[in-house]
Amino acid sequence: MPTTLPPRSGQQYSLHHGGYAAIVTEIGATLRKLTYRGSDIIVPWGPDEAAPCCNGQLLVPFPNRIADGEYTFDGATHELPIDEHERHNAIHGYGYRSYWTLERLEEDQVTLWWRVPNMLGYPFDLVVSAEYQLTDDGLHLRVSATNHGRQRAPWALAIHPWLSNGLSGHGDEIDALNAQCRVTIPADTHVTVNERLLPTGTEPVDNTKYDFREGQLLTQQPYDDAWTDVHHDVDGTVAARFERPDGRTISVGGDESITSFQMCTGTGFPESQHPCGVAIEPQTAYANAFNTGKDLIAIEPGACVSTALFIRVEQE
Repeated sequence: MPTTLPPRSGQQYSLHHGGYAAIVTEIGATLRKLTYRGSDIIVPWGPDEAAPCCNGQLLVPFPNRIADGEYTFDGATHELPIDEHERHNAIHGYGYRSYWTLERLEEDQVTLWWRVPNMLGYPFDLVVSAEYQLTDDGLHLRVSATNHGRQRAPWALAIHPWLSNGLSGHGDEIDALNAQCRVTIPADTHVTVNERLLPTGTEPVDNTKYDFREGQLLTQQPYDDAWTDVHHDVDGTVAARFERPDGRTISVGGDESITSFQMCTGTGFPESQHPCGVAIEPQTAYANAFNTGKDLIAIEPGACVSTALFIRVEQE
């Protein structure tokens, strides 16, 4: 056994540029910490801890839930392990559980890659890369997946940052603190779900508590919901915005491949698992896409797909 053990989240890759600083972990290529001028942008966690509520994790090769861990793709049925036992779902893919290989490390950027193991429930031979870079306008992340197999591969992704509310609280106090935050999600449609948080349909956001197009305070919690039919800007990007009581506005989003956002306030979570902030997740597809096919990406043999994501401070 080595005399000095690495952190339990693996090697820590520290990045710096201007006012921004970040730490990415070897386990899962996870964004463990992101600050701007010394202030937390996401809720951080310790290098020997488990990420609280998937904080900062990449959710690949699928985000959110797959009902009963089963899906059929190109005529073949696959069974994934059930890891959300109370709702009998597979959840959040498998990239966050694995060590990723370092490809490149510089002062302001790091690239890691991961080859998907030959799993019974996901036998597709993908190599996934994650390139983080800090610039003057924040954190940029490009996630790419290349299909080295002989069959098409189903694919979707999200990143799961818990945006810090800039305050400090515990347990139920966090809901009151989050209620002082204003969220804008440029999306016309809310995804309805059942008790297992699996989609049952969609509805317009008009005249509901789910209309965040013009922004609203989080006074109608709880939320653990997805929105789709998002509005992309002229440059193809889309962003949700999180305005904090300290006057700082954080935006999180991505390119034209982002088709939905998930937001979770953590209401009712156990105190030890309730980050002091709000999860706002840009996604290429929402829950159960491997079964519904909604926004699911099929990667052809030899092909590569990529998604560009960002987190930045817009105002302070």
